[in-house]
Amino acid sequence: MTVRLVVNGERVKLEVPPTTRLIEVLRDHLGLTGTKEACGRGDCGACTVLVGDRAVPSCLVLSARVTEPVRTVEGIAPDASALREALADLGGLQCGYCTPGIVVRAHQLIAGINRGNPVDVRHALAGNFCRCTGYNGLVAAIDQVVATVAARDSTSRYSRDGDR
Repeated sequence: MTVRLVVNGERVKLEVPPTTRLIEVLRDHLGLTGTKEACGRGDCGACTVLVGDRAVPSCLVLSARVTEPVRTVEGIAPDASALREALADLGGLQCGYCTPGIVVRAHQLIAGINRGNPVDVRHALAGNFCRCTGYNGLVAAIDQVVATVAARDSTSRYSRDGDR
């Protein structure tokens, strides 16, 4: 069957069996190996990608059912330098297998910040399993980037709105 997708801003057209999962298209057909398959059941979050604005486990999604643009960790990487630095500086990385899915989930969280609402990073990461870090470094890194982005957005909004 013919599958047409937009992946990281690029239009692709592939001939694949109807049961081909999105993770297989990404890794095997497009060479985007940042997305990892660990459990194959949607339990661990290693294969998390953005479909539209939703973080989804790509191991559970049939590629033929995808109608919105897909962003993988490779597509997010150019926008995630502050997150990558914070993860490295605050001990949020160890073996790295879960990192791509966590970076995708964190990017979604950071991009959707609501000013004035506390962000519960641990809750947001509930679908991403990490065996190595104990989450403290991950949470600290994401909290740091969330605070930086929220402060920048608040300052930008203030300057646009004029004096208060």
